[in-house]
Amino acid sequence: MTMKLYGFWRSLAACRVRTALAYKGVKAEEIPVNLLQDEQHRPEYRALNPQSVIPALIVDGGSPLFESLAIMEYLDETHPEPPLLPGDPRGRARVRGLAQIVACDGHPLIVPRIRNYLEKELKVDEAGRTRWCRHWVMESLMAVEAHLAKERETGRYCHGDSPTLADICLATQVFGAKFFNCDTAGVPAVMRVFGECMKLEAFDKSQPLKQPGAPKELKH
Repeated sequence: MTMKLYGFWRSLAACRVRTALAYKGVKAEEIPVNLLQDEQHRPEYRALNPQSVIPALIVDGGSPLFESLAIMEYLDETHPEPPLLPGDPRGRARVRGLAQIVACDGHPLIVPRIRNYLEKELKVDEAGRTRWCRHWVMESLMAVEAHLAKERETGRYCHGDSPTLADICLATQVFGAKFFNCDTAGVPAVMRVFGECMKLEAFDKSQPLKQPGAPKELKH
């Protein structure tokens, strides 16, 4: 099985898929799509993903897989060990819910196409755009915090003592918080789980600043 992952060092969605691949020990050739140079809008990439977003995953030359959560579930079904979803329906629903708080509710509000629209169409200045991003990054992390802090299913990780889709999404949103210099003191359970995740090689080596082309320092 051969895989090609279209991603970018800064993309949190691509980071999610990269982490899942690494956690499962699955190799994929990563092909950079430079979001800062609008390469996602080039015709050759739009042919792969009409939405002009990353990631996209090509498996054995087939039609592209798209959307990070869908790709990660595909990887979990085709490479079931180690699992990224619990074995019970309720547990799977909880993990998917935590993951979606980040991947579906929080992260989409800070991606380049949203920031570009705020700048070019609504004429929001850089300071305003940064406030927007900080607000929505932290809204999602605070929602995850509320669940982690009170629910008995929380363990070493978001759900029990093994990483799941929820932990991958949590970690990438914390990376986003670091991009925008957010104060994460108010989400101690999130940061505790993040710390546990970063002890794992799959999470550590997949983080944005350890990818080819990444700068030495974070800038938003």
